[in-house]
Amino acid sequence: MTQLFTPLQIDDLTVRNRLWVSPMCQYSATEGMPNDWHHVHLAQFASGGAGLVIAEATAVVPEGRISPDDTGLWNDAQRDAWAPIVAAIHARGAAAGIQLAHAGRKASTSSPLSGERGSVPVDRGGWITEAPSAIAFDGYAEPVAVTAERIDEIVEAFGSAARRADEAGFEVLEIHAAHGYLLHQFLSPLSNLRTDEYGGSLENRARFLLRVVDAVRAAAPSRIAAVRFSATDWADGGWGVEETATVASWVAERGVRVIDISTGGLVAHQRITTGPGYQVPFAATVRERTGLLVTAVGEISNGPQAEQILHDGLADAVMIGREWLRDPHLGLRAAFELEDADAVASVWPPQYDRARPRRL
Repeated sequence: MTQLFTPLQIDDLTVRNRLWVSPMCQYSATEGMPNDWHHVHLAQFASGGAGLVIAEATAVVPEGRISPDDTGLWNDAQRDAWAPIVAAIHARGAAAGIQLAHAGRKASTSSPLSGERGSVPVDRGGWITEAPSAIAFDGYAEPVAVTAERIDEIVEAFGSAARRADEAGFEVLEIHAAHGYLLHQFLSPLSNLRTDEYGGSLENRARFLLRVVDAVRAAAPSRIAAVRFSATDWADGGWGVEETATVASWVAERGVRVIDISTGGLVAHQRITTGPGYQVPFAATVRERTGLLVTAVGEISNGPQAEQILHDGLADAVMIGREWLRDPHLGLRAAFELEDADAVASVWPPQYDRARPRRL
């Protein structure tokens, strides 16, 4: 069997393969509630052979939504709406995860589906955003700097959302500390100019994230905790891969089992060099520095490419986003591309047997 389709054991969780679905916002919720769109959208990836399906950035408080159309987990009704979606993913053989998030200064923005850009005004359903410091993301409304008391509230909200995610049946709870959202804003010196215990040194800038990790672990100790980092801001003076590796080790000491490596998103003046697998070297560096279980993401589009990443020891699993949208049966296609008969047998739904390649 290929490495891509070798099961991965994480504590008590067996993930059937290492081809995973990255969280992708759908901007299709009302009052934070997932609906039929999310059900079909996520379940189809499990039918298509994914090992782990991670639901989109889901806000732990209403003010943490990227847009008014984002999903949430700040109340029990949302938990109950997620539960049948999780069950559908499980019924199709995949594990289910959810990304717990707060967008910080990048919250209250127009959904890309609306055709508009920038912050949503308060009189049109938006809200005043919050950040480590009162520094706006370019083109967005200025946030307020969160108080220490508000940080306490948000930490508690992450814990409550983790408990609800556990109750809904999600096995993997990913804390979003990437892409310029609140926890990443605290980590980076470009957005965190605080002079209190949450600013200045690396230890102080990481304090908020570490408290969130502790809250999530305490609320759902039997679930797998993951953290997504942006390994670089792609900007001078910003957050970098060595700091990422250091803080990844810190969160692992607190029980985080998966480090999900992406990059960028903090500042508009970032200068990113893209290309196939362009973020994989950052994942490889963090894996080498820490020895932790690390996933890679970014312009990975087919089975042979994903297999090579694992074969070369650059990551332990592969996250893919856009290619799953292009082909929800990417897992089936990857097994066929790799000519792995065992993999085809492991992921091919019996309902689709008439389309199964007979030479494998």
